[in-house]
Amino acid sequence: MSSVITVAQQKGGAGKTTLAANLAVAFAITGRRVAMLDIDPQHSLARWHALRAKQKDAIAITLSDAAGWRLAAEVEKLSRAHDVVLIDSPPQIDTDAKLAIRAATLVLVPMQPSPPDLWAAEGTLKLAAAEKRPVRLLLNRAPSSGKLRAGIEHDVKAAGHPLMIAVLGNRIGFATAFAQGLGVLETAPKAVAGQEMRAVYNELLQYLT
Repeated sequence: MSSVITVAQQKGGAGKTTLAANLAVAFAITGRRVAMLDIDPQHSLARWHALRAKQKDAIAITLSDAAGWRLAAEVEKLSRAHDVVLIDSPPQIDTDAKLAIRAATLVLVPMQPSPPDLWAAEGTLKLAAAEKRPVRLLLNRAPSSGKLRAGIEHDVKAAGHPLMIAVLGNRIGFATAFAQGLGVLETAPKAVAGQEMRAVYNELLQYLT
């Protein structure tokens, strides 16, 4: 049975699209058939995919940008033909975002360790709860330590929100890989960024089984 992961966050700069692209690569390099659905109006994931098409050795990943009234049917079609479908959702709560969350096996909410990111995540968390979809918050672009990060982790847990153990740091490797249409597990699998991405992937597998 296919897994649908909807990556959602209302605040810009949280790294939503970069995360979706890297997760797609993480699943693809382990032999899974992967599709991405880009319904963010900026279509950055589609541009990443176009760059990827120029990389002759890159593993094939399907891309669709169907939205609106076609969205639900497109998710169903992609799910039948692929093992994993990753949805890069709009940065606002609209009809497409609601449908993307409704279709999800898991809703993944990346956030930088800052109060504005946590506040912005609340709308997505409420919608996931309303749709009875499991959700996980993921600290992204995070410093290795510090009072701000520790404070946000405390606030997230105190509010009862499910926070992933794995964390992605603010690593240049993610941006470098994205600019080539690749994932960090393809460009620098042994670097710290690659290790962090692998930890996120391995933890996600626990939630999808």
